[in-house]
Amino acid sequence: MTSALDQLAESQATYGMANLRPDRTGLSFIVFISQRDDARHAARVKVSPAPRVKADEMASYSIARFAHRAGPRLSSEDERKLAAWVALNLDVIQRYWDGDIEFTEDAIALLKPI
Repeated sequence: MTSALDQLAESQATYGMANLRPDRTGLSFIVFISQRDDARHAARVKVSPAPRVKADEMASYSIARFAHRAGPRLSSEDERKLAAWVALNLDVIQRYWDGDIEFTEDAIALLKPI
């Protein structure tokens, strides 16, 4: 049985994040991008096997120096693919994180699939 606290954590896991479908990224999982807001860490992307996210299924990867930061790791092959996608879209992801791209739809329109 899921506690109310667990449900709250799950509902907030993707609050303020844009979820990107596999047909948008070319990856077999969901990628989430966000703006910095109050984060105290450098830009990151998050990934999940499905759009309905459970907090314990979401992984976080830094983008400037691509590295796993938290959550369950992707397979080595999927990490390589995510790293390639991040490298291809690094400028857009970073500019969106920094708020230089203000609107989510503008950031999404600039992203390229692998």
